[in-house]
Amino acid sequence: MIDELRRGPLLSRLETAQLDRVSRHAARVTLDAEQLLFSQGDPATRFYLLLKGQMQLFRLSPEGAEKVIEIVNPGQTFAEALMFLNAPRYPVCASALCPSELIAIDALDFASMLRESVDTCFQLLGVLSQRLRGLIGEIDDLTLHTATSRVARYLVAKMPPGQQILELDVRKGVLASRLSVQPETFSRVVKALGAQGVIRMQGSQVTVLDPKALIGIAEMEDILEPGPLSIGSLGSLRP
Repeated sequence: MIDELRRGPLLSRLETAQLDRVSRHAARVTLDAEQLLFSQGDPATRFYLLLKGQMQLFRLSPEGAEKVIEIVNPGQTFAEALMFLNAPRYPVCASALCPSELIAIDALDFASMLRESVDTCFQLLGVLSQRLRGLIGEIDDLTLHTATSRVARYLVAKMPPGQQILELDVRKGVLASRLSVQPETFSRVVKALGAQGVIRMQGSQVTVLDPKALIGIAEMEDILEPGPLSIGSLGSLRP
């Protein structure tokens, strides 16, 4: 488990003795597709590292509608910031999009370990600050960009370096919610981009026929670095 814990950016810089302590208070969790991990309002006693599969974090409206807040991929942790709150509760629900395996980490013991090491605290603050930067970028997306631009930005960010074919690794309805657009709006945007000769979509596979046009629609020209397009060149603009 110690080697698995090192896969998480939040945990990768911990010393071996610290990782051993974390592992002794941790537990493995396996989920089937669509299975709920925790619900909005549940006591937040643990945070999680995803090893395999894919998770969605979502909020429920009073009417029961879901709004996807984040899609979690292997190697990412989630719910860790709640350990700094008094009697925290999860502000979102978490469920598996496909069969998934996680490590559940005891938040109270991890917080106690942080009190014993200033260096570890600063490492954690660095990781959380990077995540905050990403959230600020997402707020910019929602307030400054149209639905078409948000979809285009997502596709640009998902393009493998030097390639023009990508796979949508989540259902279109989940992706639409993540981008804060209605499913029918997402479908209209994809259809319009196809009609313009910018992309071609077949099932979950997207072929970018005109990368320059897609970048232009995404309104990214002023922030992209020269060279092949990659996730790293997008800074905080995470899908």
